[in-house]
Order: sequence, then C-alpha cells, then structure tokens
Amino acid sequence: MNVYVVGAGAVGTYLGELLAATGATVQFAPRNLEDVVPVSADVAIVAVKAYDTDGAIVCLQRALGPAPSTVIVTPQNGVGNEEKLAAAFSSDAVVSCALTVPVDRARDGSPIAARDGGLTLAPVGAEPHNWLIAAFQQSGLAVGVARDYRALKWSKLSLNIVANAACAILNVLPERLVRMESIFGLEIRAVREARAVMSGLGLAPLDLPRYPVRVLQGVVSLPTPVARVVLANRIAGGRGRKPPSLLLDLRAAKGQTEVEVLNGAVADAGARLGIKTPVNSVYCRVLSDIAHMPQLWAKYRERPDVLVAEVEAEVARQNGRRVRA
Repeated sequence: MNVYVVGAGAVGTYLGELLAATGATVQFAPRNLEDVVPVSADVAIVAVKAYDTDGAIVCLQRALGPAPSTVIVTPQNGVGNEEKLAAAFSSDAVVSCALTVPVDRARDGSPIAARDGGLTLAPVGAEPHNWLIAAFQQSGLAVGVARDYRALKWSKLSLNIVANAACAILNVLPERLVRMESIFGLEIRAVREARAVMSGLGLAPLDLPRYPVRVLQGVVSLPTPVARVVLANRIAGGRGRKPPSLLLDLRAAKGQTEVEVLNGAVADAGARLGIKTPVNSVYCRVLSDIAHMPQLWAKYRERPDVLVAEVEAEVARQNGRRVRA
C-alpha cells in the first residue's frame, strides 16, 4: 500500500510511521507547492491544520492528478474539512477520521504517542472502504467505525472545545483553568451549547476510544457545581500541564487559529438553527481578534473577569436586552 501524507506534524508523522510499520510505503508531501511531484498513492492522509486545508487540496491535486483513485483520509479537527475535500475529489473518495491518541513531538521531531486512545473512521460517501479499516487495524491501533461522519466530527468537536479556547484567550494551562470557577462555568455552558446544536442538526453523540462523549454530554446536564467537579478532575489529570492546540496557535503567532472550525462552527450552526450560543460565539470572536491583533491579548491574559463580562454582554445581546454600561 502506498501512502501519501500532507502535513508532517505530530499527527501526520505518527500515522505515517504507524502504517509504515505494517509494510506500507509512506511518502510525505514537501512543504513548498513548487516541489510537489506526481505520485501514485492508495491512501492520502491530510494532517494539516484546518486553515491549511485549501493548500492541502492544491497539493493533492498536483500530486495525484485530475482523476485520482486515491482514498483521502482526514484526521483534522473541527467541522468543514470533509466537505471541502469532497467538493474537490468526490464524496466517495473521502474518509473522515477522529484520532484520540494524544500525540506530541520530541525534540528531534519524532512523534511521542500515548498508549491509549484509538481511531474512528467514517466514510463521507457511500463507499465503505473496508480494506482501509483493515489496514489501520493491522497496525495494532484500536479502530472503530461510524456510519455518520458528521456525528463523528461533532462528537470529536465536543472534546476539542473543552479547556481550549478559554486557555488560549487567558494564556493559562488547563490545570489552572479548572481552578477558575467563573471560567469553568463558561466551559460547561460551551459544551451544553454544542450539545444543543448537535441535537438541532439531528446528530447523536458517539463515544470515541478513550473518551466517552455521551458521558461528557450527560455530565454537563448536571447542576454546574457538580459538573465542574467531575470534569475538572478529569481535565486536570489528563491534560493539566499540556498547552491546548489553540494556545499553541496563539503562541506561534501564526495570525490564525482553528477556532473558526471549533467554537465558530458551533456559533455558525446555532445561528442557522436559531439556537443561542453566546459562549462559543464570544470564544470565537475574541480569539480570532487576538490572532489577528496580538496586542489585544494583554486585555485578556489571566483576566477571567474580562472574558466573563464579554459573555454576559453577548447573552444580553442575543436576548435582545440593553447592556448596562
């Protein structure tokens, strides 16, 4: 099996090495489009940030040619990547993927993966691609299969938005965020909003390897103080000192983050459905503003009261009330 990987970050390298260990021939796309050459690939893995998906599509079109038979797998976070890839290559060519193995990079660039977690695949079109499922199973990784790729990606989004945008805006790690009572209340409300949007879209949450998403969405139904205790202990124990992805984006000063396909996706879908999503709306707007104008970060760093006030103002706006000066 020939595999072509676009994106040589932690996830792309991890999946590439995983398949290489099964005997697959793995090739990584060059960073510069000018260096892309035609390749023959059975599988292409798109492992770039969501804001680089358009560039990845151009890379694949140059590498695979006008009518490729390649199956394109996207383990990217957020909502919308599958639709872009399907528009470029057809729905039957695209397989959605949710990876729940925590992967970091060592100093030498090699991936460091946790021992738990797994991977769930869902076809975007009608083609099941059972051979692809078998190929990943051969690696020894826990592999699940979902029927609805949208339910899969929205379930993963439910996990990705926890202790992510707020950490980035406030410039704190998860272990500190869980001790901020007012902010952690916002986190619970953000998950409730995502759950409401999923319900409005007719999508049922799916449990993923290592992460019982249905339990998470059930916990946020509890009174906020109880939900906070349950989730805080899990977050502090699992990701306490690890900077979340959106915080890493800000610290890298790239001028953009994935917040639009995470919290922004919740806010956009909520607006279409008539579901109020004030927390996710504020998280997306504030984080996008900071990414484009880094000087604004000083207003929010380690100042939870400012972020809470922003959400309260958004709640009033969405409810059609005047905001007190």
